[in-house]
Parts: sequence; structure tokens; C-alpha cells
Amino acid sequence: GPLSERRLMDVRLGELPVWLATRDLSPQGLLGGVQKAWSSYYDKYINVKRGGPAGISMLLAGYCLLSYGWNYQHISKISFLVSV
Repeated sequence: GPLSERRLMDVRLGELPVWLATRDLSPQGLLGGVQKAWSSYYDKYINVKRGGPAGISMLLAGYCLLSYGWNYQHISKISFLVSV
């Protein structure tokens, strides 16, 4: 397609200056770009259509890692006392 309609990841390095010249760099244009990027991110990673056990298991694994990190000093003191 035309260069002005391509995404950044589809533009070759030599075409980058011309592609940047076609962009709307006004504050309103930049805000629109940020909104489009956030919408794309939200649809891909947060507002997923199919849920499954992988998301819940990642959440539980993250919780286990965080709680271990929060209690590390307490756990290390207990394990030292038990081993002595």
C-alpha cells in the first residue's frame, strides 16, 4: 500500500524520513496516535476474547513470587534457625 498508510514496523529504514514526513506531528495528531496504540494494546493483551487456565495460572504464579519476595527476610531467618 501507500507509504503513508503503513505501520511503523512495516516501513524500511530508508523510507523512514519520508514516512515521518507524512505523519501528523501536531499535539492532536500525537494524542490520536497514542490513543490508537493504547486501543491496540488493550485489545491484544487485556480485552481478550478467549480466556483460559493460562491467564489464571500466570496470575497465581505472580502472586506466589510477590508474596515470597515480600516475606523473604522472614523466611530466611526461620530457615537459618531450623538448620542450626
